[in-house]
Amino acid sequence: MKTKNSLLKNDGMQSLIAALICVVLGMLIGYIVLLLINPAGASEAILTIIENFLTYSKGASKIKYLGNTLVKTAPLLMCSLAILFAYKVGLFNIGVAGQYCAGIALSLYAALAWHWSWLPCLLLAIAGGALLGAIVGLLKSYCNVNEVISGIMLNWITLYLTNMLLTQVKEGTSPYTLGVDKINTSALIPSLGLGNLFSGNKYVTIAIPLAIIIAIVVMIVLDKTRFGYELKATGNNKNAAKYCGMAEKRNIILTLVISGGLAAMGAAMLYLTGYEQWNCSTSSVPGMGFNGIAAAFLGALNPVGAILSSFFIQHITAGGAYVDKTLYCAQISDLISAIIIYLCGFVLFMKVTMKQTMSRREERTAERELEKLAEAKSDGKGGDQ
Repeated sequence: MKTKNSLLKNDGMQSLIAALICVVLGMLIGYIVLLLINPAGASEAILTIIENFLTYSKGASKIKYLGNTLVKTAPLLMCSLAILFAYKVGLFNIGVAGQYCAGIALSLYAALAWHWSWLPCLLLAIAGGALLGAIVGLLKSYCNVNEVISGIMLNWITLYLTNMLLTQVKEGTSPYTLGVDKINTSALIPSLGLGNLFSGNKYVTIAIPLAIIIAIVVMIVLDKTRFGYELKATGNNKNAAKYCGMAEKRNIILTLVISGGLAAMGAAMLYLTGYEQWNCSTSSVPGMGFNGIAAAFLGALNPVGAILSSFFIQHITAGGAYVDKTLYCAQISDLISAIIIYLCGFVLFMKVTMKQTMSRREERTAERELEKLAEAKSDGKGGDQ
């Protein structure tokens, strides 16, 4: 029993249990919604969402479409890292969506208009996202502007600037940008043979292992370096950090610069594979930035957890596209995915609830033991008399 209790007290185990509870609840609510819309295909639909690429009968097709899921997992992981990095310093960088847009705009424009190779395009994207992060950080540090307000405003400004810029490199008969794989193959992120592991999937590149490496680097920086300690100290108590000689304003700005760079890098990792083209008539910011929030919290704000949660969220998002459209409308996949992703945001709430429940149990157990001890002492005194 003691071993079981000590295991439940472990922070990592609590995060895992909380995440699993949120995932199961999300699936359950999604299933209930499907039942309400059309009971006949509800069971098959929810299984299809869970299975995703496993719905294919051929092994080669399964591996190929697993590759597609991984291609979109990389940018989602980068967005979740951007969120959790800022959150460790007590900042909620909701401007990740705009910083992601900046990465799309600069990487695609450099690739299509200037014909740069993939590495300069990637670095330019990072610089653009970092610049937006710096603007939010400066406003927060020197003008006391809440980073949520400035981040939301910059999201929309960046979206429309992205549309304006990329209109110059779009196809003549459609609102989509020119294909990077057709115009400038040197701008495509290299595969180095990874595509062959996924049935010749040309979109699988080094972006996937690179995103995982960056997650590990972020974890090391936050947990094993003085810089990471200062960032977390600033997040826990800005005034105490300042009293100890830490440059809290510099830390806030630098954190948002790094966070913005990570988000923009994620965008370049996707669009420089040729997997997607940007729609220059887009009127809403990309959902990848907001899904990154769910991935970060589902992963318990841990970089390694973010790797697993990002894959899971992208897995169910892609799986929703395979739901039978003759039984459900085209938007049902987005609805179910959104419900599950929404529930993923309650991981910290679940974790806190678990801790409070365990604390109350321990208090009641301690009270009972004290009562027994007091009764034993009183019985002993009575026997002596």
